[in-house]
Amino acid sequence: VSQQVLEQVLRELQPLCTSEQQFLQEFFCLGCGSVELEVRVSTVSSPGPFPSLAHPWLTPDLSHDLVWFLRPEEATTQLLSELFSCLEPELRAFLDVCSKAHPLGCLQVLVTLSDSVFGTWGPCSAPLSSFLHTLLGNVLLLAKSNFNKCIGTLCKEMEEAKAASRTRGGILPCVSRFQELVALSEEVFQTSQRRGELDKAQLRLASSVFSSISSLSSANLRVNTDMVMMENFHHIHNFLCQRNIPCLEGKKREAKQRSREHMEKYITTYVGQPLERLKHFFEGVKARLAQGVKEEEVSFQLAYSKQELRKVIEKYPGKEVKRALESLYRTIQKQLSPEENLLPVVWQAMEQGFIQQYREFEELIQCCYAGAGIALDFTMEDLLSYFNSITMSN
Repeated sequence: VSQQVLEQVLRELQPLCTSEQQFLQEFFCLGCGSVELEVRVSTVSSPGPFPSLAHPWLTPDLSHDLVWFLRPEEATTQLLSELFSCLEPELRAFLDVCSKAHPLGCLQVLVTLSDSVFGTWGPCSAPLSSFLHTLLGNVLLLAKSNFNKCIGTLCKEMEEAKAASRTRGGILPCVSRFQELVALSEEVFQTSQRRGELDKAQLRLASSVFSSISSLSSANLRVNTDMVMMENFHHIHNFLCQRNIPCLEGKKREAKQRSREHMEKYITTYVGQPLERLKHFFEGVKARLAQGVKEEEVSFQLAYSKQELRKVIEKYPGKEVKRALESLYRTIQKQLSPEENLLPVVWQAMEQGFIQQYREFEELIQCCYAGAGIALDFTMEDLLSYFNSITMSN
């Protein structure tokens, strides 16, 4: 509503200022560029070369003796400035009202003024007088300043936002706020061809929400921090894919990359849980190899002997591995928010991570315990059937 009122005000000012400017130019013969106008500002009764200037519409503030020698365009501007001396202060006050009437009212003001000043209201709109064009240009600078301050405040709010105590994950408030602001700004700007200020603002907002997600503290989360970051960056990527905003293409790619990175960290955290003791055992084996112990000599290390390996393998019969995987699936299912529908993606990535881990164990057994007849209790085929069974049953 405030935007419509502002448009109406500006449309009504156009013919008024244009006709007044035309009248002054014709009445005082200001159309010739070679003519200079001597403007003697005096009281109404004071004589002068242009007694018609001592006119009732001159303001009382002009009742003092001054003489200016002005070019025609300067004289016209000076006269209009005196005639409409209250116009700019009134417009500035009105813009403040418009800005306060809506969460992003300053953006609506910016769009309306830009379209007016740069003539994007359409071919049927009357051209601005040079005086009004200059005046609105000054007011437009104020609108840009107000808009930048508003965006700065919003960015600071998102950057300083903290996750609520004991947050269970899901989409963070700062991400929802970012979506809301982008959607609203796109709606306001949908008929405007001048996006410079909006593009810069949206990039600032995107950088702030990315910073807010990255600064999450695990102290306030009841679930894995990487999982929350993965979901929120994935959510932003999907949102930007739907919106297709050119200035945010880089941020869209970054969101996708960040989501993938945190998924990998999340998988790394949980992939070793079902076979935790085996994982720790083989991490010790790899550490010995890194220290220079030969592969054939690892089994002679007391903590990594063939007997110790058999003891650890006995802890993981096939049925226990399947049970552990089922428990892991339930944990992931509980942590992920259903809105993002990332469970199938994460579970498939977990399967790939688990298969890679299995192959690494097999290779270490072949290298360091060759000929000992030691093998895991379950095969690759068994492992694939476990994952397939869990996926099908859910």
